[in-house]
Amino acid sequence: MRTEKVGTRIKKFREMEEISLEELAERTGLEVNFLKAVEEDGVYPSLGPLLKIARALGTRLGTFLDDTISQDPLIIRLEEREEELSILKGKDKPAALRFYSLGKGKIDRHMEPFFIEVLPESAKEKKLSSHEGEEFIVVHSGEIELIYGQEVYTLKAGDSVYYNSIVPHYLSCKGETPAKIYAVLYFPEN
Repeated sequence: MRTEKVGTRIKKFREMEEISLEELAERTGLEVNFLKAVEEDGVYPSLGPLLKIARALGTRLGTFLDDTISQDPLIIRLEEREEELSILKGKDKPAALRFYSLGKGKIDRHMEPFFIEVLPESAKEKKLSSHEGEEFIVVHSGEIELIYGQEVYTLKAGDSVYYNSIVPHYLSCKGETPAKIYAVLYFPEN
């Protein structure tokens, strides 16, 4: 699935629920122009806004990434991994993060597992976000900088971190070499 498809799915789901962009903006606290960019331009500055959209529509984040099958156990082979979502700082700007869903196909999941490429672009503008839930991250390669509240941490290959997402945080690549991480995100039910 290409990046544009996530925005298309959000729009389709919003229209099925008969919710206007203005109403969605009110429910999420996000600007109408931002929501329009998400649906039409594939702009995603962080997972926080996507989670707010999912909550406002009464669904989970994975709904926008899922296809219609459900497998148990779900096995994703390395060669089958597909980019599901790119976090962009704005329209026509380079990707800062590339997400590969490791849970796509298991529609009854309670966690969102990802393999993520964290690109140097991610370090250019560090905007903290917070949302309900927890995150667990293992650095596979490269170096990561995590801003968590008032603290700043550097994580290297093999390091892991587990934190509450309600604390304002931001994750970026440290240096000019892209980093790769495995992340499991948990968002409590509405």
